Amino acid sequence: MVTQITEGVKISVETFYQEEYSQPSSNEYMFAYRITIENQSDQTVQLLRRHWYVFDSCGITREVEGEGVVGLQPVIEPGKSHQYVSGSHLKTEMGKMFGTYLMERMIDGTRFKVKIPEFHLVAPFKMN
Repeated sequence: MVTQITEGVKISVETFYQEEYSQPSSNEYMFAYRITIENQSDQTVQLLRRHWYVFDSCGITREVEGEGVVGLQPVIEPGKSHQYVSGSHLKTEMGKMFGTYLMERMIDGTRFKVKIPEFHLVAPFKMN
C-alpha cells in the first residue's frame, strides 16, 4: 500500500491484478485499485474532480479526467474517510498511475489539489 498526505487529506492505495478479466494472449491486463481518502484536517471537504495519469511499460500514456469518483462527489467530515474501488486496463503486464483530486473546503469554498501517490500495477507472474 502507498500513502500520501496533502493539506490534511490522506490518500492510500492498494492494487489487485484481475486475472479473471485479463487476456494476456491479447495483451489485455486488468487491474483494480482500492482508494481510501481520509480527512485528517479539521475542515469538512468535498471531492469534486479527479485527474489521472496512466502509464504502461510500452510508453503509452493516458490521461483521465472527470467529475468525482465512481459517480460520486463525496463530502468527508474531519476524522472520516471515503473508500472506493475502481480499475484500469493496460496493454502490458506492468504500469503505473498517479494523479490529483480537486477538493473543496465546505466552510469557505477554497479549492485545493490533493496528490494521489504513484502506484504500480504489476501482474503477479512478472514478479518471478
